[in-house]
Amino acid sequence: MEKLSPQQIIDSFKKALGDGMIDGKIYEREVAVKKNRYRSLWINVKKEAFRDAVEHICRIQKHPHLAIISSSDLGDNVELIYHFTIYYGNHLEEISLGLRVTLPKKDLTIPTITDLIPGAIFTERETQEMMGVKVTDIPDGRRLFLAGDIPEGVYPWRKDETGPEKYLRVLPGRKPKGKE
Repeated sequence: MEKLSPQQIIDSFKKALGDGMIDGKIYEREVAVKKNRYRSLWINVKKEAFRDAVEHICRIQKHPHLAIISSSDLGDNVELIYHFTIYYGNHLEEISLGLRVTLPKKDLTIPTITDLIPGAIFTERETQEMMGVKVTDIPDGRRLFLAGDIPEGVYPWRKDETGPEKYLRVLPGRKPKGKE
């Protein structure tokens, strides 16, 4: 498969997603003693175009590497960033690709990508459990990290009322919040 330049990748997303793509940015910098080139792309897509964007990544590289889904509570929205690497295994050619999608808290759903990238199951389960995002059609939605005594509806990475504030233990030598 022909390797595309960062700009060609951005252009290919525009063509594949149309108005489903919000924007794309390219960052290049020199790293290490030999000043090797490090390239990263940030692709911001609408929720409705998310699945098409992942399928497009799989067309650019047959087996892209998904490292993790990071998430941020932005108040009324939750931002998810799917951290991919393409062209890995090719010396000085790999590109980091961050696929960003913003979900309104009133509709925190995103489709699974496990049929495209089976290893995504663990980071999708983590995102459900810690951020409260419902991953539709996930083949295994069980919790990974939270103890059974933490009730459903409590999400440790959220800043709103669904956060775990009342379930946190106070460490010895510290005072509870608000009692300093």
